[in-house]
Amino acid sequence: MKYSIDVSLENNEKFSIFLNTKVREFNNEHSIHHKNVRKKGSVQPINIIVTDDEGRWIGGITAETYWNWLEINDFWFEEKFRGKGLGSSLLSKLEQIGLIKGATQVLLTTFKFQARSFYELHGYKVVGEVKDYPPGSSYYTMVKSLE
Repeated sequence: MKYSIDVSLENNEKFSIFLNTKVREFNNEHSIHHKNVRKKGSVQPINIIVTDDEGRWIGGITAETYWNWLEINDFWFEEKFRGKGLGSSLLSKLEQIGLIKGATQVLLTTFKFQARSFYELHGYKVVGEVKDYPPGSSYYTMVKSLE
């Protein structure tokens, strides 16, 4: 069998799509869960949007439910609104929505300089840590049971 190896240090969208497609095909073949989550409507988006008095977005949460999990993607709001219970309120609201949508667990990732301690105060546990990523910090995977 003959082949060649080429190295490219440039973005190659066509190759990225090819490789991603092949990985998805493999996963679909070997995991019914991966195959099913790709069906339309399987991933349920959740967006909690916080606006100020002028209707300007000041923060919120984006998340998804699938596989009976709630996955938090992004959670942020302007600094002047922090430390007043808004974050706790939003997180609680998100978890309630997750439960309604059938989630039994929550998954998120965060950096040391972000919100690990905030999530720990709300019952989240570190299940994975990548040290020195980025240098001088850590990257955490955290989970919480909703049951």
